Amino acid sequence: MSRPNGTRPRGVLLVLGIDKYVIVSLKTPGIPLHLAFNPNLVTLKGSPEVNTTRLSVFAKSQILNWAHAQGAITSVAKLNDPRSILLHLDQAPRSPPSCSPEPHMDMGRMLEWQPLAGASVRGCRLAGVTGQKEAHILRVLPGSEARPRTVTVNVELMCPSGDRDTVLILQGPPYVSWLIDANHDMQIRATGEYSVKIFPENNMPGFALPNTPQGLLEEARRHNASVVASFVELPLANAVSLRASRCGSGPQTSPTPVQTTPPKESCNPALLMSLIQPKCSDDIMTLVLKKNLISTLKCTITSLTFLDPSCQAEDRDDQLVLRSAYSTCDMELTENVVSNEVVVNLLSSSSPQRKKVQCINMENFSFQLGLYLTPQFLQASTTIELGQQGFVQVSVSPSNPELMLQLDSCQLDLGPEAETVELIQSQAPKGSCVSLLSPSPHGDVRFSFLLRSYMVPTPKTGTLSCTVALSSRTWSLEVHRTLSMHLNIVSPGMPGKTLVLPAVLGITFGTFLIGALLTATLWFIYSHTRPPSKREPVVAVAAPASSESSSTNHSIGSTQSTPCSTSSMA
Repeated sequence: MSRPNGTRPRGVLLVLGIDKYVIVSLKTPGIPLHLAFNPNLVTLKGSPEVNTTRLSVFAKSQILNWAHAQGAITSVAKLNDPRSILLHLDQAPRSPPSCSPEPHMDMGRMLEWQPLAGASVRGCRLAGVTGQKEAHILRVLPGSEARPRTVTVNVELMCPSGDRDTVLILQGPPYVSWLIDANHDMQIRATGEYSVKIFPENNMPGFALPNTPQGLLEEARRHNASVVASFVELPLANAVSLRASRCGSGPQTSPTPVQTTPPKESCNPALLMSLIQPKCSDDIMTLVLKKNLISTLKCTITSLTFLDPSCQAEDRDDQLVLRSAYSTCDMELTENVVSNEVVVNLLSSSSPQRKKVQCINMENFSFQLGLYLTPQFLQASTTIELGQQGFVQVSVSPSNPELMLQLDSCQLDLGPEAETVELIQSQAPKGSCVSLLSPSPHGDVRFSFLLRSYMVPTPKTGTLSCTVALSSRTWSLEVHRTLSMHLNIVSPGMPGKTLVLPAVLGITFGTFLIGALLTATLWFIYSHTRPPSKREPVVAVAAPASSESSSTNHSIGSTQSTPCSTSSMA
């Protein structure tokens, strides 16, 4: 996504609905991306800086319903075994209409993708044709939208120039033109206009060609081709690459093309090693490899160990498990990291595969879970009232800028007679009464929740439990911890309930304020309703006063507070 005039790009929600295990290498240059996926089927390569939501197994219709609940759906695509996917978000509509997926929809430049496997290639010898000319036939099938398209065809033939005559036959819908990039001299027959890459401005008119496989084979025969080296049918694509490892080869004579693509059944060690991801918990490093994934990669593992060869993996039904405490198996301990090396021996390789694995050393870290009753997070509490809003903070000490704290899940257990209240699931708030808050300046994770006012039966205690993940910003490391705290729960009408600190402070301040206002009101009434005084007798202090006047002045002076009473007596 481009950023015109330096503006911040829009946030993007990308939902991956996967029906078999994949490894995803994600590249999001400067894009605020939120990724939703099933962690049992998707492994993220490296540590992409994106927010994530973990999904359970959904049917295809459920994925659409879940995504629609998050907002308007801009695009939906179903791809079969993609190798790479490129989304041009600048091409997406700002206000998308209602989403109704259509089969074989042409998404233009918004979505480009490359299939994992090459296209099915067929070939044959044409009986009764003499000569050494070979034909390459590419048939592009019509798309769902008839709009002008240019298909780039890259042709790479590994044979000396002049070694063999070649004819390239390109057949497609009438709205398709061709841009041909070839490393070999050849005759070209194409429907629609075509141009050669070295002279792109010279568009040459096309030819009328048959639109059936048998008709295209007859076209090759008319051009004296004795061998159809490749015959490929593809859906409408932007670019097609045709590579022939040698010239002059082909299958035996056959009236129709036959399959010539060789199968690939070899083990991919690099892909296998990328599956090895350590899990760190309770000072133990664990690595798990599922046997069905190993079988899918056509690999046979003869041994799986740590650097210490005596620490071998256990064979547990459908998986291989390699685990060790931080104090054994030649673990290397530093201040924040525990590291080791995994050694994998494969039947197909004479040398072992090695990979360094690391965990965060939790010995120097401590986690704190606290409940607060105000958004200022000043005073922790262990008591909350039904119908009251609670504020939760999870912190780790000492703080480390290289580590990032994330909240995976939180729940409030109200006992065996009440349902457990789910607060956070898969790093997302559960329900409208829960809100994720901005982290503290030190990176502490925060959220708020509103406890329901009425519950049957009324709970008196509860246990707040949260699972957090501490991950590294530079390494592919993550460690999980579960924290819990006991809570007292009071109801608004409970007799003799204990007042929490904010309530005590509020009552004290309110009492003081009412007393001050009452005193001021009484003084105002008194000062405006007392009878007028005779100033001469009062001021003449030296002269003897009557007993009545002395008694009155003494009474006033003794009942009024300073500084007003002092001013009257003067």
